[in-house]
Amino acid sequence: MKKTFTKILCVAVAVFSLTTAAAQQGYEKSNEIFRLGVESRFDYLNETLDGNEIYGASGFKVRYFNLRMDGQIAPKFTYSWRQRFSRPNTDGSFVNNTDWFHLTYKATENWSLSAGKQVVMIGGWEYDRAPIEIYYCSEYWNNVNCFQLGASATYTTDKGNESLTFQICQSPYGPNAINALNDDLYAYNFYYMGSHGNYTALHSVNFSEYKKGQFDAYVVLGNRFKSGDTTLELDIMNRGTSAKELMFQNFSVMAELSHMVAQRVNLFAKVTYDKVGKDAVSGLFVYPNTDLKRIGGGIEYYPMGHLGNRDVRLHAAYVYNTGKNGNLGGVAKDKGSFFTFGITWKIDALQGLKAALK
Repeated sequence: MKKTFTKILCVAVAVFSLTTAAAQQGYEKSNEIFRLGVESRFDYLNETLDGNEIYGASGFKVRYFNLRMDGQIAPKFTYSWRQRFSRPNTDGSFVNNTDWFHLTYKATENWSLSAGKQVVMIGGWEYDRAPIEIYYCSEYWNNVNCFQLGASATYTTDKGNESLTFQICQSPYGPNAINALNDDLYAYNFYYMGSHGNYTALHSVNFSEYKKGQFDAYVVLGNRFKSGDTTLELDIMNRGTSAKELMFQNFSVMAELSHMVAQRVNLFAKVTYDKVGKDAVSGLFVYPNTDLKRIGGGIEYYPMGHLGNRDVRLHAAYVYNTGKNGNLGGVAKDKGSFFTFGITWKIDALQGLKAALK
């Protein structure tokens, strides 16, 4: 596997280099030093297993309470920081609840470099969406450690509708992976974003160490099709620690169909399917002997949507699980169901302060 990975990595680097040969100079962003946002989501949850309510998982919950700060600190240098306050610091480390905190250097109109704690660049629309925007998701999404220290380089085309990113970061399998004794595990990620008319792609090829010198490979095809007020997102994630697994023995499929009515009401239906064969490596994000489907849908209501403002949202969603989860401690279990309704709000803190001072 290590030799195969090395060959694939060399070919990918060569293709990436040839594709990103040209760049233009002179890009500078407007000097906005500081933007501050606060966002929160409050839910009532009812979670059941085979018709029996799961106490502790049900009831009123503050699902998310986040602080986000962005801005430009010098010409061509921007930063972004998002911090969660609704998740406990299990080891007392404030940084564990920092989703990301990175500095980006926009060298030219086409090229940018970034370093710090970043989102691991894995393709797919479910993965791309912020957690506060998701009500239920695949078993893979529920377990992936998607924020890691690393660095990346991005090339954006002159039209701005396509970009290629190469990222080296800590492996999402981290120090707690199989037989891993330290943090010295890495991931190598190639990520493509392209928008062409009604179709937008979020694709990636990823190699993540789960043990030193041993890699779990992903090929992810994230597809969004949009027609008027109707949107279909279809993600296909194929995984494997061997070529045999990559022949669709270890994969996840996520599909969501949504339709916006009068700019205020969004109706959606979503299905996810996680499958891992019995011979797969144990202890990764989706366990062996998993054949699990989640089927559900919901409604979102934006009171000020007709004004182009989606900072306040009411929601209700339901999902039912069927099949086997090889991880007995996993999030989704056979004959489990999940119902939620609640409210989300987002605040531009600086704009609010300016308005108050006026």
